[in-house]
Amino acid sequence: MSRVCELTNRKKSFGNKVSHSNCKTKRTFLLNLHNVTLMSDILNRKFKFRIAARTLRAIDYKGSLDDFLLNTRTVKLSEKAQKIKRRLRKVLAKQEVELAVSDA
Repeated sequence: MSRVCELTNRKKSFGNKVSHSNCKTKRTFLLNLHNVTLMSDILNRKFKFRIAARTLRAIDYKGSLDDFLLNTRTVKLSEKAQKIKRRLRKVLAKQEVELAVSDA
């Protein structure tokens, strides 16, 4: 299993370890990945992901998985997340059409 966030496609990053004497050696910064199950309120379905703690905090900040996906640019999302986002938009568009028809 690769260490990649399944929602944001974040991967390990690289940098320098800097000692007290200011010597620099290469190092990697790994993601803090967790297996989580998130509920989509609009699709009424659960999704299993292996996501970074940073992404989980962002989802918590936005309010829900649906809000996170709809308010995040598509370029920043993984293929799996983009498919879910497309399904969300399709369901929301369908709901808007039903609402417009019932008002008329």
